[in-house]
Amino acid sequence: MTDHVLVTIDDHRATRIDRGRSAVLGDAVQLCLIVPDEFRSVQNAYPILFQRTAARDGFQAVALFGFAPEENLYLEGDRWDAPYLPLAMATRPFLIGPPPQGGDVPQLHLDAASPRVLAPGNAGYDAASPLFDDAGAPSAYLAAVLEGLGRLDRGYRAAPDFFLALERHDLLEPVSIRFDDAEGNARQIVDFHGIDEERFAALDGSALGELHRDGHLLPITMALASLANIAPLIARHQRRAHG
Repeated sequence: MTDHVLVTIDDHRATRIDRGRSAVLGDAVQLCLIVPDEFRSVQNAYPILFQRTAARDGFQAVALFGFAPEENLYLEGDRWDAPYLPLAMATRPFLIGPPPQGGDVPQLHLDAASPRVLAPGNAGYDAASPLFDDAGAPSAYLAAVLEGLGRLDRGYRAAPDFFLALERHDLLEPVSIRFDDAEGNARQIVDFHGIDEERFAALDGSALGELHRDGHLLPITMALASLANIAPLIARHQRRAHG
């Protein structure tokens, strides 16, 4: 259950955020949404795949962490074992809220029900990160969150053009990930899409020029390169199953 509230200095001067990583803090997730603007960083560690939106009216990009719900193979106890943390994970438990009535600037909201949100007297409070400094200005941590949320917002707004380009050039194909688990049982992961490498390679100069002009060529190549992370992710799964 979530409880989204507007962040204000009056209400959250004493609020602190536990920035640790653990299943208890909500990091045991199979995937998270990502935006094309961060594909270059994501592809260094995670497979980038695509899935249909809940309304089945388009696509969204995800970084894959595991092969089952609540399986995050990059989470090692209280440590995230990857060089880059996707923005959607790094900015939790904050989110962009709608602008005030009559305004056009989005507001910062907080999921007050998150276990990361601490009040004075809570365990771990002293080691957690404050939202505001003694003068009431945003802390360096909160400034970084705002910067990350800004990147996410710009990325979400730009993403529809990217997905329309993929569909226009028929570059998305269903992906099926098959492997044997630690017990030797065959596993198959479906319901994802990836870039069709053969179709991409067959695009003519005009199509490639259009994709480059619109800023789509780099994220496409990053998504293709990221698929090399599937085999290491399977190896993580098998090592974990063996203890």
